[in-house]
Amino acid sequence: MGGEETSYSDERRQFHGDRDLLAAVSGISGQPSQNRRLPSIPIYGLFLDRDRVKARIGRTFDAERDQGTQFLFLPVLLGIGALVYFAWPYEPSLLGVLVVASLFGVAAWRLRRHPLLKMLAAALLVVSLGALLGKVETGLKRTKIIGSEITTRLTGRVDRVEHQASGRVRLTLEVLATERPVLRYSPDRVRVTARALPEGVGPGDVVQGVVRLIPPSGPVRPNSYDFAFQSYFTGIGAIGFFLGNPVLAERSWPSLSVDAQARAKIELLRQKMAERIISVVGGPEGAIAAALITGIRAGIPEEINDALRVVGLYHVISISGLHMALVGGTLMVTLRCLFALWPAFATRWPVKKFAAVLALAASAFYLLISGADVAAQRSFLMLAVMLLAVVFDRAALTMRNLAISAIIILVISPHEVAGPSFQMSFAATAALVAAYAAWSRRRKSRRSHGTGVKGRTAVGRGVRNLISAAAALAMTSVIAGSATAIFSAWHFQHVSPLGLLANLAAMPIVSVVVMPMAVLASVLMPLGWDGLPLYAMGEGIAAMNAIATQLAQHSFLDSTGAISTFAVLLLASGLALLTMAQTSLRYAATIPMITGVIVLLASNPIPDVLVSEDARLVGVKTSDGAVAVNNPRPRGFTIENWQRALKATNVLKPTHEKAAAMKGEFQCDELYCSAKHWTGAIITYTASDDIARAACGESTVLIIADATILNPCVDGLTLVLTSRDLALNGAAEIRLPREPNAPAKLRQAINLPLRPWHDHRRYSRAARGLAEYKGEPSRSRPLPSTAPKDADQ
Repeated sequence: MGGEETSYSDERRQFHGDRDLLAAVSGISGQPSQNRRLPSIPIYGLFLDRDRVKARIGRTFDAERDQGTQFLFLPVLLGIGALVYFAWPYEPSLLGVLVVASLFGVAAWRLRRHPLLKMLAAALLVVSLGALLGKVETGLKRTKIIGSEITTRLTGRVDRVEHQASGRVRLTLEVLATERPVLRYSPDRVRVTARALPEGVGPGDVVQGVVRLIPPSGPVRPNSYDFAFQSYFTGIGAIGFFLGNPVLAERSWPSLSVDAQARAKIELLRQKMAERIISVVGGPEGAIAAALITGIRAGIPEEINDALRVVGLYHVISISGLHMALVGGTLMVTLRCLFALWPAFATRWPVKKFAAVLALAASAFYLLISGADVAAQRSFLMLAVMLLAVVFDRAALTMRNLAISAIIILVISPHEVAGPSFQMSFAATAALVAAYAAWSRRRKSRRSHGTGVKGRTAVGRGVRNLISAAAALAMTSVIAGSATAIFSAWHFQHVSPLGLLANLAAMPIVSVVVMPMAVLASVLMPLGWDGLPLYAMGEGIAAMNAIATQLAQHSFLDSTGAISTFAVLLLASGLALLTMAQTSLRYAATIPMITGVIVLLASNPIPDVLVSEDARLVGVKTSDGAVAVNNPRPRGFTIENWQRALKATNVLKPTHEKAAAMKGEFQCDELYCSAKHWTGAIITYTASDDIARAACGESTVLIIADATILNPCVDGLTLVLTSRDLALNGAAEIRLPREPNAPAKLRQAINLPLRPWHDHRRYSRAARGLAEYKGEPSRSRPLPSTAPKDADQ
């Protein structure tokens, strides 16, 4: 639904108070193009005359080609290719990918006289190019990730400092040296936490201390977020924590390169700005204000984060297209108003272009001080394309500009296509662009037929504008929320039932008060005049927090449980066709979307048992909707993820009562834990060889928490998972049999052979079948993790 391009000023009049990147950049406009009305295909009579149907379909595809729809699908096809590469069961060779791309290129050229076959070959060529981009990015990264937990004395240069709400400090360090022991395969960068830092330590300084380094984990269950994948592409080779407070080794600014000094100065500026904001605003509001301006989110209390997530307002915290648009839009409107004060200058020079260039420069500065995370980079690219369109007298808000932004991002960072941020951002933006284009065409049609309302009084027009603004904000939330709901359910097993109400209440405050005051405070901060705008910003954030907290207390169940991958693919393909097709071809999107809904409702991908990759935690879904665990102190992130995936209402801790196993809970003693599922299946957890042998044939599932013990069961009736299996293949999900003597079905998060971002797993002691080092916690019985809570990923 791209259709006729309209200027931004027209869009703004139609949708006042829009919270999205597309309408928040006030003042962007371009020259509307005069596109002809697109043909449509009537439904009746399609199957009566084959030639007639063929001719109409041909005209429809010709109209799509004339409107440039093929270009709009380029990022979609590139993204599909990148996803295919990252999901491939083994690492393909670069030569193989090049050969496949070449074959499709030759096929497209040879089939140039057969339009449909040529289009298919060209689409497959673009898909193969997307896979090639993923392969090239993977080969260029070569991030070194440690294979096992290890304690060493580390010397590192501080790259980033983040003060957390718990009082600890998280450091991103460039590793300079290790000793006692010297790591033969040392990571280049690590992320570690400390209780406190020496006075005055900041970016660019060198610190030393004894650290416990831990490899980044894989998914906590199949199809879950993969920390190792993200760490590989962000260059983080280990996480961990200081065993004592680090000490300052040297202030190495003079020895840094010019580029390193520039990065350190930017980080130091971010840190000082965050400290200034937090000191002036104070409390949770100060932490959120610092996050909105500097991108440092570590200091936000977890209860506020949870409330914002529950009601669908957490997107306010991340540096996204909304923030970039509000920063650029606020400055652009302000500059155009200032230029208007000098009519002689404004009438002789293209002040709109001047304002766009200055807004782009300000947005680039905002990108730097916000930390330049990948999500912020993506948002800046989207805004930059639109502002540059204004400079070159092109329409700013079009699907073509969105496609250009997506192509740039996919070329630079193709791995982002696998992440929720990329998928949700572009899904929402594409849906809003398409909806705005359709509404614009409808408005123009009504005006051309003279059906618009005329003769209203000033009061009537004001009331109508207020109603229109509220309706615009509501529709923006509905459209964006609907487009992103499937991805939110897939990645987080979470939807926000009160998201529309929360956004209607909070987003006007964010758009009108919080972000404009953030821009003003940033401008006035060097002069020391930022107190008043920061105070106003804090009051706006306090109002947003109050809305989120109140609604979160009344929010009903928002967990969707694990959903079908096939259903997600069908719904996503339908969304792409619906938003990008320019003619009645968009109605074809109903086929994959209806099919996707049917698959979503008919499938039941929720497993019965989940096992963590370190073999320390087992979760079993009980008949009353809870999840029973074998560990009295399960890791918070893991159990929360499992609760959402299993759609579990609460967590049942293990007990020593002998009847507990019959109720679905884990009954544990010094040597083993056991639970009985409502299907009658028995799940046994142990690190004892003797108990493992005794459980063969008696237990449906046996988890052996000792890498030195091999599978003792030879009858094939018991599904056995050892620590070695889990160390290599990652976390597991199990479906228990519903019929007697039927086997349990196992699926694990990682396939063999290992891909580059998982290759470090084969070097762990458990993966090599070795026992743990002496002095480490024994796994002969369930024990809580000894790492600090904030060392969890």
